[in-house]
Amino acid sequence: MTGAVSPFATIGFLGPPGTFTEEALRSEPGLAGADLRPLPSFVHVLSAVSEGGADYGFVALENSIEGTVSITLDQLVFDRDLIIVGETVLPVTQNLIGPAGLRVDEVKRVVSFPHASGQCRGWLADNVPDVELVASTSTAAAVHEVADAGAPGTAAIGTALAARLYGLEVLAAGIEDHTANSTRFVLVAPHDAGIPAPTGHDKTSVVCFQAADRPGSLHGILGQFSARDLNLVKLESRPTKEGLGEYCFIIDFEGHIADAVVADCLRELHAGLRALKFLGSYPAAGEHGPARRSQADRAWKSADRWIHELRSRVQAPGQS
Repeated sequence: MTGAVSPFATIGFLGPPGTFTEEALRSEPGLAGADLRPLPSFVHVLSAVSEGGADYGFVALENSIEGTVSITLDQLVFDRDLIIVGETVLPVTQNLIGPAGLRVDEVKRVVSFPHASGQCRGWLADNVPDVELVASTSTAAAVHEVADAGAPGTAAIGTALAARLYGLEVLAAGIEDHTANSTRFVLVAPHDAGIPAPTGHDKTSVVCFQAADRPGSLHGILGQFSARDLNLVKLESRPTKEGLGEYCFIIDFEGHIADAVVADCLRELHAGLRALKFLGSYPAAGEHGPARRSQADRAWKSADRWIHELRSRVQAPGQS
């Protein structure tokens, strides 16, 4: 994520203090100086942005093990009129956390955010096979609950930061099933907020609603990107909630709405679909790799000038 928000801006995030969301938020120097406000759930975060209670919201959208955070995606697609203005990818290390002196083989109950416990299914099955799993609203809330309750044999899954904040110990570190575990977070703003300027390494997210469910409809959508050499980085279908078998497609691709080739692609999609929802153009996380995008944009602008020159030579009716 590039750039910075105003130090007077408020950013809502999933609380209480000590969540992975807070850890990711504080990893971005341009964001951590703002007024950070922990909220009870992702829905509360997005609602605060929609209703003016916060200038921005910072929410988890996708995990490399568990996939999409459905509640966040559905809120952005169906329930809120917000745009994404930045993203952060955080490597995630899950920890089993409990009171000092508690051994792993004594743990009978584990409290955690369902996405977090889902990232540790294999480890839990191998090390505490008969454990009772209890859902919490966040990893930090789980750690807080264990610290407050003091119930024998109860542990939580969460961050090392939360363990320190709530006076507990890490009983086992790195319990996620895959070492390449990471979570993608997005910074969202009201729909009428400005779109970040292109950086040369950007991503655009849209939602495509089909006019009709017919053979080849998805192929037609994807063909618009392929024809313009736009690289898709994510394609996901979600039920539209309008009827069984009715789906929309959420697409993330490389490029920015300011790129001529991207604008042309979205124009074609908007004209041919029942609806096209723009979720944002924003700086992409990761190493910068603008060469391919810049080359495609230059080629498209050159082709556009060529077509414009040819069309300018078309004679008006009656001319010879």
